[in-house]
Amino acid sequence: MNAPSLSRRHAGAVFAALAVAAAGWALAPHAGKQSAAQWIDDVCSAVSRPMFASAPAPAGSGAAARPSTSVKVLSCESLPHVPGKSVTTAIVDFPPLAYSPAHRHPGSVTVLMLEGTVRSQLAGGPVGDYKTGQTFFEPPGTLHLFAENPDPVRPAKLVSVFVTDENCGPLVLPP
Repeated sequence: MNAPSLSRRHAGAVFAALAVAAAGWALAPHAGKQSAAQWIDDVCSAVSRPMFASAPAPAGSGAAARPSTSVKVLSCESLPHVPGKSVTTAIVDFPPLAYSPAHRHPGSVTVLMLEGTVRSQLAGGPVGDYKTGQTFFEPPGTLHLFAENPDPVRPAKLVSVFVTDENCGPLVLPP
């Protein structure tokens, strides 16, 4: 889903997430000395874990598994006016040709593409190619059929804002 088709509520959530990220970047001691993307990388370089296993190669293909994505959690904060909920912000890196298989998220997810292209499909929806600066939204519990970086050379990177259960409860569920 691109920006023109976002609902007002979703556009407001994207704006709020961007405002929080911009404020954090502007208030940091390095402000003005490096790009926001570099600052985000620096902040979360110590906290990295794979989000999904590599996609298996088709049976009998002899092909190697595709690279997997990785997630770096930037923050998790309780939502004081929404008891029992928190908001988690994370960077997801997609190396060239990276693939993440079917999964679900227990809460709402708003995504902003920072660089590259990610091809993605939710159950019941069309395949979409999302490029730098575009956003998309995943409703809670929706089956995310796949996400991949279709580019064989350039990586892709996105920031995800998850509304989760209190205490940063799980970000990803099995299909």
